[in-house]
Amino acid sequence: MVCNLLLLLVLGQEPIPGIGPKSPVEKVAGGFAFTEGPAADGLGNLYFSDIPNARIHKLDAKGKVSVFREKSNKANGLMVDSMGRILACEMDGALVALSPDGTGREVLADQHNGKPLNAPNDLVLDKTGGIYFTDPMYGAKTPLPQGKTCVYYLPKGGKPSRLLDNLPNPNGVSLSPDGTTLYVIPSSQKRMMAYPVEAPGKLGVGRVFCELAQKRPQGNGGGDGLAVDVQGNLYITTETGVQVYSPAGKLLGTLVFPEQPANCDFGGPGNKTLFVTAQTSLYKVELEIPGYIFGAP
Repeated sequence: MVCNLLLLLVLGQEPIPGIGPKSPVEKVAGGFAFTEGPAADGLGNLYFSDIPNARIHKLDAKGKVSVFREKSNKANGLMVDSMGRILACEMDGALVALSPDGTGREVLADQHNGKPLNAPNDLVLDKTGGIYFTDPMYGAKTPLPQGKTCVYYLPKGGKPSRLLDNLPNPNGVSLSPDGTTLYVIPSSQKRMMAYPVEAPGKLGVGRVFCELAQKRPQGNGGGDGLAVDVQGNLYITTETGVQVYSPAGKLLGTLVFPEQPANCDFGGPGNKTLFVTAQTSLYKVELEIPGYIFGAP
């Protein structure tokens, strides 16, 4: 442990008390165009997207990376549901469910009020099987199909309802472990938002959860993706690294990676490995605390 701590300090990574890291950052795989959407299935596998190449990859428990699905319609955010399906936000305009073997595809939502969605980006499952998902402008057609960048809720077996349309490019989205707070991470402002969940798909008045630390003075850079641990801490990917915040919105520290992180998720033994998609690569780092599992079988 002392040797690991010294190595981390040499690499410029000061451990965050109670969180870590416990080991140096490790590059798992590289050579991709732009990685996103890591999602663990609770069975030792991790799925992640390579958006420009329109592929979804699978990292198995033995560390082997393979192509899970070709022609992914520029899938971005991913999540595994209780049936083992891989839910995917396709930037070509749909929220879909892929079969566990990657061959089947079911469209869950591709429009709202008779108009196509913009470019679904990220998602989170609630305890009822409903899905909150974001629909910013990245990769969307012009003019913007929905006219605004939005956050939606898709009840199990239902149609999407629009919850928010007043944020500049809502991107990452997640819930608190108890399901009472929805976090929305806009990419075009430094203010990260939190909303009380009054019922599935019903939000109260939002508040500023935190303001992200900036790389440049007077910067207004936003976040991208995020993960949540069992204590409710948030891991938000930013241009400075993965910024870690307490449930009260206090910055606890930043986990640094060789490339700018885009998204992250917990997996591995004990669910204590933080997997990070960053530009051309997939990285991992061991932490002291497990991540919270949303919807995994």
